[in-house]
Amino acid sequence: MLNSFLGKRIKACGYAFKGALILIKTEPPIQVQIIIAILMTAIGFYLNITTVEWMFQIFSIGLVISLEAANTAIEEIADFIHPDYHKKIGLIKDMAAGAVFFAAITAVIIGLIIYIPYLF
Repeated sequence: MLNSFLGKRIKACGYAFKGALILIKTEPPIQVQIIIAILMTAIGFYLNITTVEWMFQIFSIGLVISLEAANTAIEEIADFIHPDYHKKIGLIKDMAAGAVFFAAITAVIIGLIIYIPYLF
């Protein structure tokens, strides 16, 4: 059964779950994003945001955490390939961090669009 299509998908989910746990346990940027996600979720429940607002909020949280995880993976690969400082590796790592930055700014803007009307 483990070599069947379904068995392989179940194994893949296990690897993904393992990776998510490793990120949550070991990576401070992911831990910060998880704390922010929990706070924003609590605020969403408190202010009773709409279903559409929930969709945008959940998408934003998922996007930022996913890109933070990808950034971490890129940094790990870069450090493995070239442990010493290298200009190109630095550029690659900066670009990956930039992707997280764009997602985070987008999430903040979405959060402001959702929450400002509730606060004023």
